[in-house]
This record gives sequence, structure tokens and C-alpha cells, in this order.
Amino acid sequence: MTSNPNSDFKPDSKPSSPQTHEPNQQAAALIAAQVPFMQSWLAENAALLIKDAIAWLYQQPMSRYISLDDIQKLMTDWVLAYSLSEVMRGDIKLVLQSIIYNPVNDNTPLSELIDDAQVDHLACYISRHDAQRAALIHALIGNDTFADLLTKTLHHAINDFMEGTLDKAGGVGKLMKMGRSSFERATNKNLDDKLQGYLHRNIKELSLRAEANANAHLSNDEVARLLLKGWSRIKETPLSTAQDYLNNDISNDDDNNSIEHIEDHINQSFNRLRQSDYLKTLLKSASKSWYHHHINDTIGQLATALYIDDAAIDTLANKLAPLCRDAIASPVFADHSHQMLSDFYQQPEIQKLLNKS
Repeated sequence: MTSNPNSDFKPDSKPSSPQTHEPNQQAAALIAAQVPFMQSWLAENAALLIKDAIAWLYQQPMSRYISLDDIQKLMTDWVLAYSLSEVMRGDIKLVLQSIIYNPVNDNTPLSELIDDAQVDHLACYISRHDAQRAALIHALIGNDTFADLLTKTLHHAINDFMEGTLDKAGGVGKLMKMGRSSFERATNKNLDDKLQGYLHRNIKELSLRAEANANAHLSNDEVARLLLKGWSRIKETPLSTAQDYLNNDISNDDDNNSIEHIEDHINQSFNRLRQSDYLKTLLKSASKSWYHHHINDTIGQLATALYIDDAAIDTLANKLAPLCRDAIASPVFADHSHQMLSDFYQQPEIQKLLNKS
């Protein structure tokens, strides 16, 4: 950003102006009267001065003081340069704890956050994407992995059942095992492989039929109806139901505390993202698009987009006025004012005017 002349300012330091000898008695008397007057006048008019300063600021073009490079460096050299501090991590835990376990959740249904119109719109949007729905059904039902998994599961179940049954059948079971062995030697085929192949062919055919039936049954209207029906079942559920899936154990064992887990995942995700070239590329592109879109805007136009209007400025000025008054009344301000006036009265031209009077 543009250089800040006060970037090295220290409250307990004097201005870096050349040190001169003390002003004469006349100048000293003037300074002694002027400093408290300045403090009184500025304190009395603090709110008005703040409003005037903001009004002036609103008229200034954003690009005069903030460049695209400034914004991008702010993100890369500050926002993304550091991991979350322990203080910030602790604050995140406090906020999560306050939100998730707030008593108001007990009497607040899910429909308070999401209304029926939003769900209707979402259901209609999802139901229209029949190609994506068909791909999802195929991934869940019609793919070979699903058929193979089901085949192996049934094959193992049948084998376990047969082995257990034959072992309990005594002599008959031994005779059946001998028959199985004779069949495999005569046909040079493994009965297990034959059974598995049979199951796979039939299950694959069944999965394809199931996929076709699902696509035929899940029409656009049916998908929308199912989504709305599901919403109607859960919309009156209180938000506190989420607590049933969390553990609020506050013992020393953090492994059992869900808030600790959530915060830890937030921290890990932020650390991973802030170091990724992917996020840096996206932020660089997004900031460039935003900056060039608003390059001709004034600071006031940007503020208006955030609803910072005249009423908000009045409120802000009144809130900042006490802080400004305290700063003006501080010894730091008095010392700097005294030094500024001393330097002023030490100028040769001013000395001449004082000597004439």
C-alpha cells in the first residue's frame, strides 16, 4: 500500500524534527495557552471532524490509495502467511461451543434456517438434472464393483452355509463332499469357480435391471416428490438434535470432545489451503477481477455497497468520538503538540514577527 508517514510512530517518542533551543518566554507563553486550547477545541468537535474526514474519504478514488499489488500482497504476505494462533484457535472453540450448545437451539426448528420455498427450488433444480441422476444411479447400482462385491459376499455366505451344513450331516455330508470332489476331477472344473461365475452373471443382470427400474421409477417429478417428502419429515426437528451426534466431554481427554475435533479440522484445513498454490492462484485471479471491476469506484461507492450510509457514518462518528477525545487529552498528544508549536515558533520568520510585537 502507499507509504504511511506514521508507520514508525511510537506513542512515547518525540517527533523526529530537529531539536532546537527552548522558545523564548513570549513563545513559551503562547504554546502553554495554545496546547490546551487545541485539545479542548478538537475534543469538542471530534464527532464533526470524524464525519468531515469520512466525507472527504468517500470522495477519493479507491485506486489512488490501494493498488492491485497491495491487495494481493495483503493476502499472500499476511492472511496466508501465518497459521491460526493459539488465541484464535481458542476463540474458535469458544464460538463453536456457544453456537452448537446454545439453549435457543432446543426450540428452534430446522425450518427456521431453511424455508419451504428454498427447498422447493432446490428440489426442482435437482430433479431436472436427469443425466447426473442416471450417472449417480449407475455408480451406486449398475457398476461392476457393486456386482463383484455382492457376488463375493453371497459366495462366501453360501460356502459358509454349505460347509457348516455338511459338517453337521455326518456320513451324508462326507458322501456329498466326495461327490463334489469326483465332479471336479471328472469335469476338470472347480465347483467354487462355477458357483461364483453363476452368481456374478445373475447378479450383474439383476443390477442392470435394478438400474433400469430405478431410472424408470425416479422420474423428475418423483425425485422432487421424494425430496419434499424427506424435508417434511425433518423440517420441524430442533437444531439441538445435532448435539446427539457430538460429544461434549470436557475432561482432559481432548480425543473425546467434538468441539476439539471440529476446531482441529478447521486448523488443518486452513493450514493445508493457505500453503497450496491452488488457493493462491484462485485468490490472485479473484482479486484481479474484483479490482478491475471497481477500479473507477470511489471509496464511498465501495462503502455504499456494504450499506455504510449516512446513518451508519453518524453512528460510527459518535462511537469513535470518545476514543478520539481520550487520545486528544492524552499526554502523548500534548507533548507532540508542544513540540510542533515549538518548532513553529523557532522559525526565523516567526521569530521576526514575535520581536516586532
